Amino acid sequence: MSKMVSILVLLSVVLVSCGGSGVNNGELVSVKEKRAWYAEKPLGMVLIPGGSFTMGKSDEDLLGGLSTPSTTVNVSQFYMDETEISNGEYKTFVYWVRDSVARTKLAIAYDDLLLIGGEGEEINTGIEDYKFKEIDTTSATAYEKYMLENYGGSGDYNSETEGRALDWNNDLVWNKNDYPDVSYVEVMDSLLISVEDSFEGNRMIDVRKLKYRHKVFDESNAARKQGSRKDFISESILEIYPDTTVWLRDYLFSYNDPMHQNYFWHEAYLEYPVVGVSWDQAKAFCSWRTKRKNDFLRNQKNPTSIPYFRLPTEAEWEFAARGGLEYATYPWGGPYTVTDRGCFYANFKPGRGNYTVDGALYTMKVDSFPPNGYGLYNMAGNVSEWTNSSYNEESYLVVSTMNPDVNSSEISNKRKVIRGGSWKDTAYFLEVSSRDYEYADSVRSYIGFRTVQGFLGKN
Repeated sequence: MSKMVSILVLLSVVLVSCGGSGVNNGELVSVKEKRAWYAEKPLGMVLIPGGSFTMGKSDEDLLGGLSTPSTTVNVSQFYMDETEISNGEYKTFVYWVRDSVARTKLAIAYDDLLLIGGEGEEINTGIEDYKFKEIDTTSATAYEKYMLENYGGSGDYNSETEGRALDWNNDLVWNKNDYPDVSYVEVMDSLLISVEDSFEGNRMIDVRKLKYRHKVFDESNAARKQGSRKDFISESILEIYPDTTVWLRDYLFSYNDPMHQNYFWHEAYLEYPVVGVSWDQAKAFCSWRTKRKNDFLRNQKNPTSIPYFRLPTEAEWEFAARGGLEYATYPWGGPYTVTDRGCFYANFKPGRGNYTVDGALYTMKVDSFPPNGYGLYNMAGNVSEWTNSSYNEESYLVVSTMNPDVNSSEISNKRKVIRGGSWKDTAYFLEVSSRDYEYADSVRSYIGFRTVQGFLGKN
């Protein structure tokens, strides 16, 4: 017996010394995750390496030299969209909001029918397939049961759904001739423009009802002021459909009706940059894109969450536009806008206004022209791009040299920096260091955007 005890003691000593039992002998060791972390490159993005560069004008600039003095700054690594956000990509956002609004109305309508019919009554209706998702309490976790009993669900209980989850398993019926019953018709009718506003009997979706609801946490001011978290959380309910009337309102005495009628919705323009989107709408798109990815990860039982998608800071945008070329005038180097064969490098307004000489009268596809050194398309021309930064003439003189950005300290400043120039701009605005601004609530036929995502890992 004593021999057996000795053998067991010996085995335990071996296991401890080899770490097999997980015992650390009282020493300080790092927490170990169950799986290794690795950075996943988002689809359609490229990794911008980060580093130090000279931001601003390197040559004398009579037009804007006072607001763009040369200054050395540093930016961290980040991912950036290869192209401007296209109509097709933005439509994915629009369709999700449209479907979310429709499903919410259908689910609430079904609840109303239950109230009218009385509890326990059998409701046979075409909208039953779209009722709020029911939680199986027999297999629910303790957390789900608690949230269901106390808040009605585990979602946002302040929302219209009161924390309950929508059921996305059944496809919506959009063909009017296939509507299942009157209850379904009534709900879908509430999404259409009124009969009085219809033209030639064509009642379309009322795009003013396509609203995206999201919350914003002002982390910067929360950290500085040390108040209650709820004081720095704001909610935004925003119409997200692009304003297609910009093609008419931006240009008086110009026939742009075909662009107004076709540019966003027609499949011919799917790969063209979305325009008519305000700074706030671009931010809402970033919020939705983050939610879309995180929802997918949660459904995959993956506890990992991603860094949120956002608009680039002004410094990040300029660093990326330079493509690794120090003191370059344009993303392709410089100082010329045409190749040695006379081909244009970008879509802009050459010379005195021959718009079509570069190949297009208005915008072009988002992957037109060769990319810069980082693999980014149209960092000059096509459409100007919203950045996250607020415009301040003296910002280069006051911002930090480490990931500079003035937006976090100037929330009330509604002038937002746009970069890159557009199809209607002269070559000066295509220069990587040129600055311009537009008001956050403005929409233009020549302003779009692209998104970035922070990189988690080693520099």
